[in-house]
This record gives sequence, structure tokens and C-alpha cells, in this order.
Amino acid sequence: MTKPFLKIAFLILSVFFSCFSFAQAEKEIAPPYHIKTIFFIQNNQNIIPFLKLGEGFQLEFDDLFGNEANYYYEIIHCDYNWNPTAIPKNEYLEGFDNQRIQDYTNSFNTLQIYSHYKLAIPNQFTQQLKISGNYMIKVLDENKEVVFSRKFIIYEDLVTVPIQVKRARTVSNIEAKQNLDFSIKSNTITFQNPLRNVKVLALQNGQWKTALKNIAPQYTIGNDLIYKYDSETQFWAGNEFLFFENKDIRSASNNVARIDSNTPIYGSFLFTSDARANQPYSFTQDVNGGFVINNLNVTKSEIEADYAWVYFSLSAPSFRLNKNIYVTGMFNNYNLSPEFKMDYNSKKGIYEKAILIKQGFTNFQYTIADDQGVIDQENAIDGNFYQTENEYTILVYYKENIDRYDRVVGKGMASSINIIN
Repeated sequence: MTKPFLKIAFLILSVFFSCFSFAQAEKEIAPPYHIKTIFFIQNNQNIIPFLKLGEGFQLEFDDLFGNEANYYYEIIHCDYNWNPTAIPKNEYLEGFDNQRIQDYTNSFNTLQIYSHYKLAIPNQFTQQLKISGNYMIKVLDENKEVVFSRKFIIYEDLVTVPIQVKRARTVSNIEAKQNLDFSIKSNTITFQNPLRNVKVLALQNGQWKTALKNIAPQYTIGNDLIYKYDSETQFWAGNEFLFFENKDIRSASNNVARIDSNTPIYGSFLFTSDARANQPYSFTQDVNGGFVINNLNVTKSEIEADYAWVYFSLSAPSFRLNKNIYVTGMFNNYNLSPEFKMDYNSKKGIYEKAILIKQGFTNFQYTIADDQGVIDQENAIDGNFYQTENEYTILVYYKENIDRYDRVVGKGMASSINIIN
């Protein structure tokens, strides 16, 4: 073998391995302080972004600088593990991305100014997303640096996923966990090597951080894939979400103890929450972590709803783990950043945090996590009760031997309100 040939071969291999080493998994990037209230919307409702192939949706957010800044968007197709795929953009996206978001409006008659941005897919530049799979949408500034990013999933309707929510199969957790029994059925797909080619993603209330993945079918019956595990498909049940409502920002309402109007924007002081882990389970209606923007006195809440400082306080005298407590929910994408970390007030003996939140109805919970962001569900502040009403979603990924990407071929949903033994 000649030396020139060896040099060329070495160069090709170097380029290949350098490209491979930089293909890192995509992670959601939390927004800076001035970007608030990021959510996906469909049919005028906030949604968890699991979208059927061909359906339209919108991504909306507020910029508290209120200076009509220019923002751009980029859409990236990913595999099951959120690594960017090698599929050319024109094969998964009809049209173009990297375009400026042109639909924005300044707030009207609010104490906190902001610019409200709305990105609709499809639009005049991006006509449609052509294939199913995991997607990451990035919002960029004028320097094309990422301001924030969010995951969403496009699925096809090729399989059905019947699900039963049961109490835990393990005796030690029977009062605290919920177990999913489910199967995957299809009259359209004949699964090839399902142990290798079929993957699932199971989520509780749409939360990525606690999702279960890489679960193989336990056995098959014909073309049906059966999942009846004792421990692999268990979730900590948690407790019902807490909530507050300040749709009339000038008066105390549900779970708001008092209003402070002596500051540049209103302050909503919530009643102090007691840790519920050692209390009996009590059902309260919630929206499984969601939120609704609403100003009772206006017609267009998306630009006329105001922001308020919401003061959270928690009494948890028995909590002395070397970990942190965060206020989380869909309103902040369950973000475990210092902005949402509670501080201990030694004089009052309670944990406190003030967070700027757009008015309306907001579900929230108290989350325990260490400095690396690992959530401690077992020792949850509000406990784990098998009776808790949770919404579960299972997404089915399938990649045939000749396929170049992980298709999401179906979705199943179930609520634990119908839990069985």
C-alpha cells in the first residue's frame, strides 16, 4: 500500500471520527431571565407537544424587554436518543427554517411590558414537517446564538397502544407507585425483530426528566408486543399538583392570601403550603402540571394578561436532606435552575421563593433535586400516593432494518383515575 494512499485513508478516517465525536445529543436549553411563558398551542389550548404528522401548531413566548427584538428559529430532526440524524433537512422539512419570527405584538395596558411572539408551523417559509420522529426547535437571536430550545415529537397513527394503569406489583411500593401494563398492536406494520427495532418512551404528565425508556417487549403474541413488567414500567405516583389563580390580579383569589399593589407590578402572596408526605391523600382537581393564561377583565389575554411576582412559601420542618427544593410546573418547563430554587428562611422556619409568572391559572409542585439535577422522587415533599390522578403517554418508535431514522409510529394515553389492583 503506497504512502499517498495511506495519507488519504488516514485523512478520511480522521474527518469521519471528528464528525462522529461532535454529534452530541440535543438538550433543551433553558431561556434567559427575560424570556417567559414558553408554550406550544393547538386549537387555542396549551398542549404537551406530541403532535400527529400533518397537524399544525404554534410556539409562543414573551420577551420582557418589550423592544421587538428579532428572533429566528431552527428545526432539527433527532433519533430516539436525541442525537441529530444525518437526514438532509429537505427530506424532513418542506421549505426553509432559519427564518425570522414575524408574528409579534407588544403588550397592551400592562404594568410589565413585553413583546409576545408567535411562531406557527406551517407558515409561509416552513410548509410542513414531512416525517415523524423527535424534533428540537431552537429560537435564535440576531447573532444566531441559541436563546432557548424545546423538544417536540411528531407521530404517525399506525399502531394502537392499549394501556392499563395498575398499583405497583412490588409490595414495598404498593402504596406509592403506579405500574403501566400495555401492548402494541398494528394491522399496518409487521414488526421486524421487535426486540431490537421497537423502542418505547413512557412519560408521566409529559415530563421528560422522569420518562422511562429502553424498555423491550416482554414477549410477543403474533404481531402484538406485550409489556407486563413488575418494576421496569413503574412510576412514583406523586401527589396532586398545587395551584393558584390570579386571573383578577388586583384581588386575592384561589390560594392567594393577599395582594401587594405598592410595587411597580403586583405581588401575589400564596398561602403557605404544608408538606403533604405524612398527611392522608386528598383528591384535588388539577390539570396535571399545566397552566392557562387568563386576565378576567380583557378580551385578548395573550397580550393583555399582566405579570405578577408570585411569592411561594413551604413549611417542611422534617426536610433536612442535603438537596434543593424547586418550584416547578409546565409554566417553567420543570426547570431546575437557581431562578426557581427555594431559599430557607431560618427566622420563619419556611422555604420561600418569588417568581415572576403571567397571570391566570397555574399548577405547580415542589421538586427535590441534587446539584446535578437528579430528582429525588422517593422522598418527595408531598409524598407518593397510588390514588394520585396522573396522565400517562407512551410513544412507540420503530426502525426497520433498512430505515435511516426512528419513526414514531403511534401514541397511547391513559389516566390513573381508573387505576386497578
